[in-house]
Parts: sequence; structure tokens; C-alpha cells
Amino acid sequence: MATALITGSTDGLGRELALRLAESGFAVLVHGRDHERGERVVSEIRSNGGSARFFDADFASLTRVRALSQQVMSECTSLEVLINNAGIGTGGRGATRATSVDGYELRFAVNYLAGFLLTNLLLPLVPTGGRIVNVASAGQYPLDFDNLMLTRAYSGMRAYAQSKLAQVMFTFDLSGQPISSGASVNCLHPASYMDTRMVREAGAKPASTVEEGARAVLQLALSSQSQTGLYFDGTQPARAHDQAYDEHARSRLRVLSRELAGIP
Repeated sequence: MATALITGSTDGLGRELALRLAESGFAVLVHGRDHERGERVVSEIRSNGGSARFFDADFASLTRVRALSQQVMSECTSLEVLINNAGIGTGGRGATRATSVDGYELRFAVNYLAGFLLTNLLLPLVPTGGRIVNVASAGQYPLDFDNLMLTRAYSGMRAYAQSKLAQVMFTFDLSGQPISSGASVNCLHPASYMDTRMVREAGAKPASTVEEGARAVLQLALSSQSQTGLYFDGTQPARAHDQAYDEHARSRLRVLSRELAGIP
């Protein structure tokens, strides 16, 4: 049985993806911070005849991300689908700067750096034909490498949009690395203002459904095509922010990210 790991899958888009992938015959690794919500998703999948397990990890801690990777590697011999979906939103108006356990700007750490580390650690499990999907956003803000942690001019929207562009840059960069040969690596903006807790907590009015967003993600996760290194807006190929196509900027982000994440 093929295995899929969806980060941030105890509610919203991630939960919908977990349910749909289980229906498609995958053994689903449900991830989140809330054990009770995670077990509810697992129980729902199992009650419908599917296979699922819950993995608890707070992405505000890189130590917990490493522990998650070790647990997955100890229990799985192959990971056919990895969907990096976990994240936190803009925080709405008046959002204040916060930091992760490791001292990094929180949205950069949770939305981008945790997934960067997890993906790099789990790459040995992803087989030829495997699928890595990074759930990014159309909201993208260029990275200022002299103020990457936004100690100046902070806003929750800028922090969120910067972290999402970093995901896109990581996608493009990883797709061109030899270590990922044989697996596809793509990213997307699934849908605008889906009806999720994240959107509602930011004070925004939902404009689409999680089902719509899930269809777009599943198109990449279940695709039989070998397309890789692409950004999609929904189900259509699209152009990301110009900085994502800057090889020097991508290389600079890669080197810095490996340093921050403690990857040799």
C-alpha cells in the first residue's frame, strides 16, 4: 500500500486531503499539534475502511520536526506522496512579531523552514515516481536577505507572503537537484480564501471551499505525468513572483536555510 504524509492535516484543507487520499487507497500519515483532533481524523478514515496513523509535532520547533522525520522513517519504507501543507496565517490586523522555539520569525519557521527540513530529511523515502507538493499561496512577497527575520517593518501579511514565496523558491530549487531525480516537486495556490479556521481567524470572508482547494492539490499528488518544478494557481500552471526564477536568490535561500535548519 502506498503511503502519504500530509502535514497540518487535523483540520481544513489538510484534513480534506487526508480523507480523499485514504479513499484513494493510501495509508495516510496524519500530522498536527492537537492529538485529539488528529485521532478524530484517524478514526474517521478507519471507520470508512482506510488506513491512518497520527503523528504529533509542533513545527515551531525544528527538534520536533527532526523527531517526526525519525518516526516516519522508522515506520515506513517508502513515502509516495508528501504534501507540505502545515502553516499559520497572517494573524489578521495588528499581528505582532513572534519567534519560533529556535528564535526564527514564526511564520518563516513554521510555513517554510519546517517543511524545508522535513522534506530534506525524508527524501530518501521518496521513490522514483513519488510526489512532493508544497501548498503555497498567490500571496508572495520578495525576500529581503538583509531582513529575512523581519526585525524591521514587520507585518503579519508580509511575513506570511514571504514564507509562501520561500516555499515556491524551494520547490523550483529542489526540482533541479540530483537528489530529487525521479520524483516530481511542484507547488500551488490551491484556492483563494478557503473556508478554513485560518482564514476566519484572520478576519477574512471565505470565498472558496476546502473541496475546491483539495481538488487542485490532488491533481498534483495523484498525477501520472512527470511534470516537476512548476507553480500552479488552482489547477492551471501559472507564473510565481519574479524572485522565484532568480537562480542566485534561490541558491542564497538554500544555503541559508540549510544553515538555519542545521543541515550539513
